[in-house]
Amino acid sequence: MKYEDYGMKITGEMLIGRSAVRGREKILRALDPALGTELEPTFGGGGESEVDRACLLAQDAFDSYRETELEGRARFLEAIGEGIVGLGETLIERACVESGLPKARIEGERARTVGQLKLFATIVRDGRWLDVALDSPLPDRTPPRSDLRLRKIPLGPVAVFGASNFPLAFSVAGGDTASALAAGCPVVVKAHPAHLGTSELVGRVIQEAVAASGLHEGVFSLLIGEGNAIGKALVSHPAIQAVGFTGSRQGGMALMKIASERRVPIPVYAEMSSINPVFLLPGALAHRSEKLAQGFVDSVTLGVGQFCTNPGLVIALESPGLERFRDAASEKIMAKGAGIMLTAGIQAAYRSGLQRLAGTPGVRKLAEGQPGSGNCTGQVAFLETDAEKFLAAPHLQEEVFGPTSLLVSCRNIDEMVALAEQLTGQLTASLHLEADDFAAARRLMPVLEKKVGRIVVNGFPTGVEVSHAMVHGGPFPATSDSRSTSVGAKAIERFLRPVCYQDVPEALLPMALRDSNPLSLWRLRDGKLAQR
Repeated sequence: MKYEDYGMKITGEMLIGRSAVRGREKILRALDPALGTELEPTFGGGGESEVDRACLLAQDAFDSYRETELEGRARFLEAIGEGIVGLGETLIERACVESGLPKARIEGERARTVGQLKLFATIVRDGRWLDVALDSPLPDRTPPRSDLRLRKIPLGPVAVFGASNFPLAFSVAGGDTASALAAGCPVVVKAHPAHLGTSELVGRVIQEAVAASGLHEGVFSLLIGEGNAIGKALVSHPAIQAVGFTGSRQGGMALMKIASERRVPIPVYAEMSSINPVFLLPGALAHRSEKLAQGFVDSVTLGVGQFCTNPGLVIALESPGLERFRDAASEKIMAKGAGIMLTAGIQAAYRSGLQRLAGTPGVRKLAEGQPGSGNCTGQVAFLETDAEKFLAAPHLQEEVFGPTSLLVSCRNIDEMVALAEQLTGQLTASLHLEADDFAAARRLMPVLEKKVGRIVVNGFPTGVEVSHAMVHGGPFPATSDSRSTSVGAKAIERFLRPVCYQDVPEALLPMALRDSNPLSLWRLRDGKLAQR
């Protein structure tokens, strides 16, 4: 289906249920970061009244949507994916101009977004996420046991905040929205101000899919607003039962504070900051230092360093192999041109963070890339210090969002392990090793398991597969809840909670818990997994 078949155009309106609403609080414009020019059309920002309307609609939709037939819910998710593809070049072109990202990157991100929706459709059909357990009554036991049955139900309406660095995959129809809708939660999205046109196009696809699927209009709404006020109103609204957020630590912490101060606090699943340490062990450096340098530079400059899995920290033992890596990486970095960053605000924060790093006593700049001549560009930089100075300056562990990385040299494996123990929570840690590095790796692995959500061996952390085994999370400050992931099949669990049904008559039980198993689910019956 083509974009024109939907009869859509970018109007600058919010989408509240089935309605398109022009906000009156503030006039907003998306910007082209490459040229620094404003884009048409203007958008009307909303306020508390629009937030209230969207949240109350979501609340009204919850009971009917959470009990939708699994096949119907799966088809709804697939319809969103089909609609996104149907937007064709219109979506690609708008996302490119609003983000400054190249066409190939946006096309890949569209494929990932559609793939996420298909994955969750498969998960919904499968039904294992309901986690059904049946414990038969034991009336003759002393004391007797009641008939006990468990299933998971959705939390309620979810607020999702679009991310700056992924205009599609972590935005209006991204992973948070897909997993929340899969769980049976209506979603109210706040569009990122950098992607207003892209957000409206995708939002209209979801709005159309809601109507075509015969669902309550409150299953989805899209809000637009400037500053923190509309986000605060959204997280504070009593109808909202959980929050999905990808962004800065400052932004995530602010939302966590609002959520915790509500009369009824709610969970905030915030993915916030990570420097993703890369450990180069001696055997790997001795055998392939130049290859490691190439992989490292490619990773740190991917997307102008604007990935949450950017390798912002490299840790290695002093050795001839490290010298070769240092020289090769510096040479490759000096040949790299500057790239367009997502927004002027991100560029300004990157420059400030880089100055903070470079201005720290004991930190020296090894290399920097070619300066940019265009608007809103980010220049790659490579810096170095030693373990003692790194540990003495806690701010060196703070994320600098952009194409930069800090090399930390260690004198021996004991110092490397001690440094690892002092790291804050991270999304990832990478180990580059050969067979003769296994002894060192065995010392590092238990430390890293406590620090990160994903351990990578002989690879770099950029690139997050959407799959059943993926974990995109980690201890604070990488995320607000280390028990969850924002990518992959397990992301659905963030928006579910268990309910036990004790001695409930068959006629009153939900379909998933009935003896006849009308949904043909795999269930844990008296401790044994069976499809009965």
